[in-house]
Amino acid sequence: MNRQLVLRPFLIFSFILTLSSCATMTPTPSSPTGSEEVASPREMKSRALYQYSRARLRLLDGDSEGALSLINVAMDEDPEGAYLYFAAAGIYLKSNRVQESMSAAEKAVTLDPESRQAQLLLANLCSMVKRNDDAVPHYLKAIELDPAREDAYLHLSVAYVRLQEYDKAVAILKKYLERDPASTLVNYYLGKAYEQMKLSKEAIVYFKRALESRPDFEQAMIDLGISEESQGLTDDAIATYRALLEHNPDNSAVQQHLIQLLIQQQRYEEALTLLKEQVAAGHANGDVQRKIGLLYLELERYDEAVALFTSLLEREPDSWQLRFYLATAYEGKEQGDKALEEFLKIPPTAPLYLEALSHVAYLYKEKGDSAAGLALLTRAVEAKTGGVEPYLLLSRYQEALGQPQKGLETLLQVVEEFPKEPRLFFAIGVLYDKVGKREESIAMMKKVIAMAPDDAQALNYLGYTYAEMGTHLNEALGYINRALDATPGDGFILDSLGWVYYKMKKYDLAIVNLERALTVISDDPAILEHLAEAYYANREYDNAIASYRKLIKLEPEKKEYADRLRKIRAESSDR
Repeated sequence: MNRQLVLRPFLIFSFILTLSSCATMTPTPSSPTGSEEVASPREMKSRALYQYSRARLRLLDGDSEGALSLINVAMDEDPEGAYLYFAAAGIYLKSNRVQESMSAAEKAVTLDPESRQAQLLLANLCSMVKRNDDAVPHYLKAIELDPAREDAYLHLSVAYVRLQEYDKAVAILKKYLERDPASTLVNYYLGKAYEQMKLSKEAIVYFKRALESRPDFEQAMIDLGISEESQGLTDDAIATYRALLEHNPDNSAVQQHLIQLLIQQQRYEEALTLLKEQVAAGHANGDVQRKIGLLYLELERYDEAVALFTSLLEREPDSWQLRFYLATAYEGKEQGDKALEEFLKIPPTAPLYLEALSHVAYLYKEKGDSAAGLALLTRAVEAKTGGVEPYLLLSRYQEALGQPQKGLETLLQVVEEFPKEPRLFFAIGVLYDKVGKREESIAMMKKVIAMAPDDAQALNYLGYTYAEMGTHLNEALGYINRALDATPGDGFILDSLGWVYYKMKKYDLAIVNLERALTVISDDPAILEHLAEAYYANREYDNAIASYRKLIKLEPEKKEYADRLRKIRAESSDR
């Protein structure tokens, strides 16, 4: 699922031909009738069969060229012997002489069109050279000759998929399932066909059927998990990957994908447990240890993060990444001096150098030395390295110091220098809003969207601004839906969507989306206040009261919550 799991491709036919498989095309030998000056057709076929038998022995000794020479001698004796051309095709194929193999297979089919083996071989050769249109009639003939064998159905479905004739691929596989509903491979291939059609819901059904008959079918489990992810069934996908790892704990690709998926779902403790299992199994490398440390940071287990990153730095003292993580852990522990010490060791050549400077500036601010932080970021701007990033960092710092106008001026001076940088114009738009220039802010957000139509931040900001203003609500709804398409499930965008519906007086829709937003970002005061107002507007007084009580616990210093609660209580009691 940025899912970066390496998976095996769609099963494609594989076949290794041996002459022993040619028995059904071998004529029944006849007893010689005696020596004659001119050999009879019967004697010629007998001699051909003799040379064919010698060729088989040569093959057993690994002498393909010698076997082929004897087959050619046999062809001179029996030019109508389809089995000889079939045998030659197999030898050519084993030597990777595909065109010669195809010519021999075509001759075998011409001489004996009722040979299923020859039809299937020729079809497979056509597929191999991407002549899928030519392969189809030979697969169909192979099915006609023996409809009980599943291999031709499978190969034919692959050819149809390659031709993007997905309905035909599905139909031919379902035709076989009428004979054998429990076929593992046919159910699996059917799932793959539906997956190619982007019908993940149907694919899931058939992957599960394949697994019913073969629970340890790893590729089916992987594909099932991927289909579940694409359907948004993340919990099911996680359960599927866990089941696979029970069968094969050493599947590192699935293990890494599962860990990444758990992290994406913010199930950090579960991800941490899996990583520690890797350590216990002796598979701990530097990357595994880094991930454990980063999870400690996410879980605010700063003491453990400090201990781990300190240990790793003893082995890799020049790693600026580890240094940055250690400094961040100290910052989390509110040990500012130690955090400063580590951040300042990160060299200017490191990709995270400017981010480290930003941390340093804010640490100086916390120490009451804002001027030092300002000087540091100003020097970074004057160095003229790092593109637009130093200007953005300095502007944000000026805003944090309560100087949004200065932050705005910092950015406006480089507009001509970075005319195609959406981040710059987005930041300018935000600051215009901060200094009370809302129309300029709106114009700037529209500029960002013109430059980057899928910029979720700008789309959401503009839509929410219109919602707050109570104007252009249909336009606002369009912007926010586009933002949600770009980043599905984002809690803040769901909040914006709910707030637009609230302003449109569509309170039921407002409540649905605001409740969804809170499941993503729990206990966010702004979202909770929006939801409380939506409950109130929809006359759900008990829910509104409960929401305001929760807000008072979250932010007891805000007296307006208590005032609002009293008003709603009074109004609800009057009714």
